[in-house]
Amino acid sequence: MDIEIVKRFLRYFDKDKRRINHALKVHSFARLIALGERVDDKTLEIIEITAILHDIGIKTAEEKYNSSMAKYQETEGPPVARKLLADLNVDGEIIDRVCFIIGHHHTIGKIDGIDFQIIVEADFLVNIDEDDMKGNAVTSIREKCFKTKTGLEIFNDLY
Repeated sequence: MDIEIVKRFLRYFDKDKRRINHALKVHSFARLIALGERVDDKTLEIIEITAILHDIGIKTAEEKYNSSMAKYQETEGPPVARKLLADLNVDGEIIDRVCFIIGHHHTIGKIDGIDFQIIVEADFLVNIDEDDMKGNAVTSIREKCFKTKTGLEIFNDLY
């Protein structure tokens, strides 16, 4: 992944440490899962870019709707990500896939590939901790959302 994507992301969130740290944690878990699942280089690139940018719509959602609801993030994220990535001359096919996942990353029923699956798993690994989820909520997430061998291993090690 191009370091310029991360630099632009950091500038975009303008010292919002909570959002920046969330994305960096999701990126770390996504990369670990992807490497464990032995994805190809192009898929890894899509996963890493998406992990960093997955919540990029939250800033616009809060400005426009005074809300960080998932549906607003999914609506507002792709245009912001598309512009950022196009400005850096990222391949159009990669941009399209990244934007599709960003635009649906809270919609589990839309998962259509290993790249999308890994993003969902990595985001949940972080959200369970950040939201201090317990008991049945955690068990339900494991059963409904985790499909990769590596993601399940990490989940079981953490929770």
